Amino acid sequence: MTDWTIRDERPGDEVAVAALLRDAFGGPGEAALVAALRDAGAAPVSLVAAADDGTIVGHVLFSPLAVERGGVEIAAAALAPLAVDAAWRRRGIGAALCETGIGRCRDLGLAGVTVLGDPAYYRRFGFDPALAAPLLCPWSGPHLMALEFAPGALGGAGRLRYHTAFEDLA
Repeated sequence: MTDWTIRDERPGDEVAVAALLRDAFGGPGEAALVAALRDAGAAPVSLVAAADDGTIVGHVLFSPLAVERGGVEIAAAALAPLAVDAAWRRRGIGAALCETGIGRCRDLGLAGVTVLGDPAYYRRFGFDPALAAPLLCPWSGPHLMALEFAPGALGGAGRLRYHTAFEDLA
């Protein structure tokens, strides 16, 4: 039995989510990114893990991402950021946030999801650095991974176009 649940982020969670992100990442960058995406209406999947007492102990956001290939745009999502309060780690919260969010992206009919992170962690969800290798963006490299929902949906050369809120992180 868990002492937390996953739910959609809702109005009133913003301050707690921002504090969690500042603590988890050691600065304001990710909190500012989430606020900018939220304010732009570019956070179709934003989930929190809430403790039984209502405290926000985890957060994940998936934002719109276009894969541009041969003049065609393929709708996908970018997972960023994912954070769990240090005192609540190793309870499966990050995994539950990822799995729930990935499922929501699939349900939205998106082609797949990209993430920039530790391959040792994200491979368990099906993310693959090799699938992302031919995709160009400011974060291209061994830590950029992709997960496609149908074979060939994201595979091949292309350019990733993130929401403009990501420009401050590049």
